[in-house]
Amino acid sequence: QVQLVESGGGLVQAGESLRLSCAASGRTFSGYVMGWFRQAPGKEREFVAAISWSGGRTYYADSVKGRFTISGDNAKITLYLQMNSLKVEDTAVYYCAGSSRAVGIYVYAAARYEYWGQGTQVTVSS
Repeated sequence: QVQLVESGGGLVQAGESLRLSCAASGRTFSGYVMGWFRQAPGKEREFVAAISWSGGRTYYADSVKGRFTISGDNAKITLYLQMNSLKVEDTAVYYCAGSSRAVGIYVYAAARYEYWGQGTQVTVSS
């Protein structure tokens, strides 16, 4: 059974940094795309970043490009999201997700991800 468990969320001030982690278990993720999505109150879940687990290619939403960095540790089967220069508008629940079907433009589509974590809250105050 696949499990994705996020950690690292919290309350920070604008301009500060956080690193989210997602520990994966239950299968190998070779050939998968692993991603981070977020959902703010009253808004739809939106793509943040993704990484091709085998090739290391990365994808970012325009809103986080240059501030966030996604990475993965194959040995620990852990996904990371380093978030720098946080803004109030980054406040959301952040979800880790895994997909065997996210190819090309579908990397950005939540519907293509079949595995999801429970989410971790990130709150950025002004």
